[in-house]
Amino acid sequence: MKTKLCFFIFLVSNIVISQGPSNLIASNYSENKTNTFFKPSAKPLIEANGFDFELLDAGVNSEFSEIGSGFFRNKLIMVSSKKIGGFAKIDRNTGEAFKELFCLDIDRNGALSSPMLFSRILNTNDSEDQLTFSPDQKTVYYTRSKAENSLEFKLYKGILEENSHGNWINNELLSINKDHVSIETPYVNHAGDKLYFSANFPDAIGGFDLYVSDIYADGSLGTPVNLGSSVNTSSDDKYPSLSMDDKYLYFSSKGHENLGGYDLFVSKISKNGYKTPRNLGNTINTSYDEIAYFLAAKDKGYVSSNRPNGKGRYDIYTAVNDEVIQTLEGKILDLETKIKLPNTVVILKDEDGEELAKITTGEDATYKFNVVPFENYILSTHKDGFKDASVDFLANRGVKTTYNKNLELLTTEPVIAKVEDEMRIVLENIYFDFNKYSVKEESTISLNKVVKVLKDNPEMTLAINAHTDNKGKDSYNLNLSNKRAASAVKYLIKNGISKDRLQSKGYGESKPLIDCKNNCSEEDLQANRRVEFVILEE
Repeated sequence: MKTKLCFFIFLVSNIVISQGPSNLIASNYSENKTNTFFKPSAKPLIEANGFDFELLDAGVNSEFSEIGSGFFRNKLIMVSSKKIGGFAKIDRNTGEAFKELFCLDIDRNGALSSPMLFSRILNTNDSEDQLTFSPDQKTVYYTRSKAENSLEFKLYKGILEENSHGNWINNELLSINKDHVSIETPYVNHAGDKLYFSANFPDAIGGFDLYVSDIYADGSLGTPVNLGSSVNTSSDDKYPSLSMDDKYLYFSSKGHENLGGYDLFVSKISKNGYKTPRNLGNTINTSYDEIAYFLAAKDKGYVSSNRPNGKGRYDIYTAVNDEVIQTLEGKILDLETKIKLPNTVVILKDEDGEELAKITTGEDATYKFNVVPFENYILSTHKDGFKDASVDFLANRGVKTTYNKNLELLTTEPVIAKVEDEMRIVLENIYFDFNKYSVKEESTISLNKVVKVLKDNPEMTLAINAHTDNKGKDSYNLNLSNKRAASAVKYLIKNGISKDRLQSKGYGESKPLIDCKNNCSEEDLQANRRVEFVILEE
């Protein structure tokens, strides 16, 4: 009979995986819930670790092995020993038929169906295994082993012929292959410039290590680089894949702290290399093997496992991670007085210093960010009149939680400088409530700097000049500015400065710092609303 080939295009980007209880495969493990997938062992207790997966039978499993291998034209490509047609040739190393590549339809709920042979060209009488595609899907990197040595895979590359329906041409064995070395589980990053894979090169730390090669413009590969001892172990490490933004490496390992067999791990890729991997936890890992984890969306994808109660040696499951929401919040305060500090810019950065989010505090001086379990962060602050500050933060819990962290800032020293031909005490802005003349609490910190300068210089006299923006009537603004200047003087007198050393005057809107007339931005208006401290000559 004729074998159908897979060339149709279906949408996977909007995949929503059903979570109905009738076909639930695994759920959260707790002391009050029996988890049949765990064998008694001396392994360390590994809990959810900040993940909350639900697994569902993907709907395509059979008595044979089925293992996912990424996506092509919005179909899932599968490696399977299932045989279509006549009698299967049995691989004596596995006891199953030699593997072939299949493609699967994906419905809107993530269920798989209609397995068809992927390609007459890539599928041969030998054993095909994992493959991966360039972002434009015009180049394929695939692995194949010969029947006489079915456990040693070699890495090949093919090109999709222009305007063809799956005709892969220029197939070649790549130069990174070595005698007696098996290269397996390739994965191209989303940027298309790196190929990750597993191999048992002589320099491997364990049996199989993870490596990465640069992909050059012609599709050839650079010298493989071992990912190092933070990722690789003395056991086998295989099946690399990446998050949608290429910032996280997922892989399967028999090493690290695991529940047994192959467990799934994640390592953040930072500027300084690969961070210590974190086990994806007991809502997806078992004491059996979990491999080939591929994301279809941020928190949705597929995983293969040989856990009990499956249909074949390996089965494919849809995997949905119910994101564990955590928040980091707190207040920005003056270190000395503990006064709240509105108008503070607070920036959340990752450990490499890349900005993730930014806010400016309001009247309550609070900030709030979403964070990810077990990630390292940097909180940076900027506010006029205060020293810029940075503090490290670790989200050190694995469950839904709120971290509270107040940040206390140090004031800067006042500066005496010449501005517009006059000597001034140069300060950050003095704030007043809208249309009011009482000094806001946060600005008393700034006025305290003026008190200090005057006490350190007992002969100094000051003119306190207040200015408004150009909103409202001239007469109203002039009156308001006089009252604001007088309020500043009143505060200084209250704090021990003789009134004989102080003068005050309001200028209203008559001396704008930025002469924007009727086309003023909010920043322009803010700049024009100011108080100046002019040192008077004796």
